[in-house]
Amino acid sequence: MPVVSAPDELALRLPGVLDAGQLLRSADYLARSQEDTGAVPWFPGGHTDVWDHVECAMALTVTGLWRPAHAAAARRAYRWLAQSRHPDGGWPAKFRQGVPATGLREANHAAYPAVGLFHHLLVTGDTAFAGELWPVVEEGLEFVLALRGPRGEILWARGEDGSPGDHALLTVCASVHHALRCGAALGERLGRPRPAWTGAADRLADLVNDDEDLFADRSRFSMDWFYPVLGGAVRGEAAHARLAERWDRFVVPGLGVRCVDDQPWVTAAETSELVLALAALGRTDEGVRILREVQHLRDGDDGVYWTGYQFAEQVRWPVERSTWTTAAVILAVDALTATTPGSRVFLHTWDG
Repeated sequence: MPVVSAPDELALRLPGVLDAGQLLRSADYLARSQEDTGAVPWFPGGHTDVWDHVECAMALTVTGLWRPAHAAAARRAYRWLAQSRHPDGGWPAKFRQGVPATGLREANHAAYPAVGLFHHLLVTGDTAFAGELWPVVEEGLEFVLALRGPRGEILWARGEDGSPGDHALLTVCASVHHALRCGAALGERLGRPRPAWTGAADRLADLVNDDEDLFADRSRFSMDWFYPVLGGAVRGEAAHARLAERWDRFVVPGLGVRCVDDQPWVTAAETSELVLALAALGRTDEGVRILREVQHLRDGDDGVYWTGYQFAEQVRWPVERSTWTTAAVILAVDALTATTPGSRVFLHTWDG
């Protein structure tokens, strides 16, 4: 089913922050960076990992409503997933110019295509494409579930020798929770229900809410703070309380969100992901303000976002413009404005 361009008056924009033309220019960078295989690396000539690749594919799907070349790039990106996976359903954690650079296979990489392909279906309505790529979702999530620990947690990876990792990570499990719910919802729409995925997601939500000590300590990372909310495992008042508890540790007024709490470093991606969590809670005014504050990382020449800013030294660091950073900004704008149906993946409203 071809993607039909949306009317210009419905174009993605965030008034007072980013207009439609600026966002399309940003997304052009993702399309320009795409390799002939369909992979979207971190930057032209850089390496590719599946999680960040899917983030870029989702952003291209959004802007593809107005720029058909972006829609075609998104489809190529998703088809690359089918061609590049490991026989066990996972993906090598890193590719360089299409060649696996490691045999390590991470759980959150294998899970995230479920989020992306459900997002694609919501935006485009293309059930035939979703059906074509269903094995990517199914085998990826089954790879993940094979990494379950004794209490239902997901061990973070499978090593090159096939052995499971020895610990679970909170952000990974929150992301997998999101993916399992998206995968189950996609399966329902395709007539392929997977109630076991919903049950596994329910168990992960219980662990994230009630037993955070089960996970390896990565509390210095802001992802461990907001991702349980972004991934939908922590909802309602508990989610508001979680964000309030560590807000001052991670949010730098006027600059954005720290990657880690012990370094003077803000990143556009972590900032945008906090915005996604805020949007899920209906706190759009705060989200708009914070996304506005991180626009100092936007390159005025072509609309591409620098990865981060070291504010003690007052320098951009690292000196790179990661594709997934730009993608996260685009997805944050869509979630704040609910412009496309794909925003419901991050607002957790697809059943509404």
